[in-house]
Amino acid sequence: MKIALGQFGSGPEKRQNLARISKLAEGAVAVGAEMVLFPEAAMVGGAPDQSLVPFAEPLGGQFVGELQRLAAKHGIAIVAGMFEPADSARVYNTVVAVAQDGRLIGSYRKIHLYDAFGHRESDRIAPGDGKTLVFELGGMRLGIMTCYEVRFPEVARRLAELGAEVLLLPAAWVRGPLKELHWETLTRARAIENTIYVAAAGQVSAIYAGLSAIYDPMGVAIVNAGDSEGVAVGEVTRERLEEVRLINPSLAMRRPDVYADWQLVRT
Repeated sequence: MKIALGQFGSGPEKRQNLARISKLAEGAVAVGAEMVLFPEAAMVGGAPDQSLVPFAEPLGGQFVGELQRLAAKHGIAIVAGMFEPADSARVYNTVVAVAQDGRLIGSYRKIHLYDAFGHRESDRIAPGDGKTLVFELGGMRLGIMTCYEVRFPEVARRLAELGAEVLLLPAAWVRGPLKELHWETLTRARAIENTIYVAAAGQVSAIYAGLSAIYDPMGVAIVNAGDSEGVAVGEVTRERLEEVRLINPSLAMRRPDVYADWQLVRT
């Protein structure tokens, strides 16, 4: 299956963002992709401390409806970040998945919020309810996690345990000292430790680093979009997944029966 990464920096105008999403989706179709992954907050973007309540929409709103229309028109699956209403002061940081026929597959609300590096995402975003999303597309099983959650190996491991073979990681990774190094290291690590593909699509702007990429189950970079807006495409295959897991059967060798009984021994 060919996965395209639609790397761009969303702005405050939804219509303009949808126009860019449409153009990038057309580019993904042109290179034969079956799915295009857009960044976190593809619906609307801005400064990391901006209130998002005025922009939030339900899943049945205009933004998702337009994604469904685009998917059905072009015959390509679309995964993208948006914001749902939560309460009077906060929103949910949501990722939606739309099938090639325009059907809404499902959604995932970010659980681990970016309260780090001087930011307080929890001031304007409510954590999700813990429900995850794993779905099948193109003969592969895909799971979703969002941006900062790449720092939590438990999330990726649980998705792998639930059968995910490709981790989809929409992001808006804030630039900063060592931040780009962390991004590349963590995305690659999640692929290696779970013998799984990782497809990561990031916002790119003066604030956000871009660096969208696809890593194979050995951590080999299949494609990297750098720091420019555009479409990058890579292929994920079950054959490669099985080949790597035959060489490195680490998932099958885990010992959860032992881990549960581990105790700290002081010496």
